[in-house]
Amino acid sequence: MKEVHQIQLLQHRIVSNGDETSFRQLFILLAVPLKQFAYTITHSKEQAEEIVEDVFINLWQNRSAVAAIKNLKVYLYVATKNTALNYLRKKNGQPHHDILDFGHVEIAADDPNPEQIYITSEMRRRIDAAVVQLPPKCKLIYKMAKEDRLRYREIAHILNITVKTIDNQLAIALKKISEAIHFKQVKVGKK
Repeated sequence: MKEVHQIQLLQHRIVSNGDETSFRQLFILLAVPLKQFAYTITHSKEQAEEIVEDVFINLWQNRSAVAAIKNLKVYLYVATKNTALNYLRKKNGQPHHDILDFGHVEIAADDPNPEQIYITSEMRRRIDAAVVQLPPKCKLIYKMAKEDRLRYREIAHILNITVKTIDNQLAIALKKISEAIHFKQVKVGKK
């Protein structure tokens, strides 16, 4: 919840004072996950960067309307998705319906926190390997829920899927991860 309050505070400062420092802080806070999200749609790191920059430029230019946005983080994800889909539509010269190709999902390396410090390196390796092996859509949803800390209904809104789909995909992810972290038991037989 700390991030939610931080975003709300930055949003308030941007709207009420036109505070450029708060705007830069918002960019620093959200740019990396938004770029990763844009990359899952465009499959181009350069284009993903440009899309996120365009989204933030548009946000700054229309900062007076930012006060009406209830959840700025979700708003920025939706704006990033729409901008990326518009880029694909223009690039391909044809309408690009709201179908996302989940083939290229990157999972960011987290800074260690106290919980992760206690996880053994072997366990962490197994978890990371299991996440990499997840089906693309499942991996994206896992990343958005666990790394980006978005709520299920926020992810559902961003991806235009149901909360039930989020539940199902996260259940698949957690099952595969739990299977991967179980050590193979060596049976010792009598000779």
